[in-house]
Amino acid sequence: MTDHAAPRRRQDPRRRQPLEWVRGRSFSWAAPLLLLAGITAVDLTTSERFRIISWIVLVPGIAAAICGVWVTAVYAVLAALDYAVVDSLWPHEYQAGLPNFILVAFAGLLAVLACVVRAGGERRMLHMRDIAETTRRTVLRPLPPGWAGLDHAEVYLAADTVARVGGDFYDIQPGPHGTRVLVGDVQGKGLGAVEAAAALLGTFREAGYHEKDLATVAGRLETRMLRHRGLTVALGRDDGDRFATAVLLGFRPGEPDAVEMVNFGHEPPLAVRPTRVRALPPGDGLPLGMGELVTEPGPPPTRTIALAADETLLVTTDGVTEARNADGEFYPLTEEASRAGTADPALLVAHVRDGVLRHTRGRLSDDTTIFAIRRTTAP
Repeated sequence: MTDHAAPRRRQDPRRRQPLEWVRGRSFSWAAPLLLLAGITAVDLTTSERFRIISWIVLVPGIAAAICGVWVTAVYAVLAALDYAVVDSLWPHEYQAGLPNFILVAFAGLLAVLACVVRAGGERRMLHMRDIAETTRRTVLRPLPPGWAGLDHAEVYLAADTVARVGGDFYDIQPGPHGTRVLVGDVQGKGLGAVEAAAALLGTFREAGYHEKDLATVAGRLETRMLRHRGLTVALGRDDGDRFATAVLLGFRPGEPDAVEMVNFGHEPPLAVRPTRVRALPPGDGLPLGMGELVTEPGPPPTRTIALAADETLLVTTDGVTEARNADGEFYPLTEEASRAGTADPALLVAHVRDGVLRHTRGRLSDDTTIFAIRRTTAP
């Protein structure tokens, strides 16, 4: 997960410690121990008609599911020894005997082997997650606080928490012609989407710095998407129809009360004040990669929008606007942003993030990006 500014200091509600962790220490070993003691006590305190010592085969099995390999091996040995001792305390005619002992010992061996397989799978999963996280951080570079004269906060939540990564992207690029901001979402998932996002961000960082007009930056992004798609087709991939929705913003120097916007088929940003929320005009442009479908060539029109000093621009991907609860209802972004009662980017992003996770009960169906910016009031 990428999580900057104030929201970064808060724990992701979807990644809390397991219940068997208390104050940073694992007590997963306690459950098999309690089961071992309970079976032993019941077998010794009941009559010969209720012999349950053979149930001790459950102990190493449970340890294999929640404990490490060495702890599971210890419980496998303890289960066999406990069976031998408890069974020998009964008269010969009531003993479960050697067959059940072999069953307990064999079950312990299988439990250890199963734990080895489980631990290996967990290591591979964590390694894949690390790769995915590194890939995301490579594409989405960290942004310093107050970068380029903008207060900003951003959160990225991956729908697949194991390994897969998506194509959400964002960046802030300062330059001699003002500060440019890009937030978007590449269609699809996986490394193909990440490659497309990286290509668009690379072009944005160069064009956003050098080009004077925001429309020229928009045109460069469209060209880059088409070139990247042509390369993937030449390589034999099946993503020749990939596209990306995006919002391109421009903060020109000397114009503190206005922002330029080019919308490539993305949800329009919200201008959030502590007392009210308004949606910016919807985009009348097609997503990046679909410019060939328009009758008149060129990027979508650039809009200049009045922006009050206390307004924060909130841009989200469809992971927010299309988030559904158990009843199939969409997350009410505009209403929730109004209830936030703040225009501080960090607090606003945290409010929306927590609201989306509550609305979906942590089951995100798509990658989710929440991005908030406003002109800084610091000198």
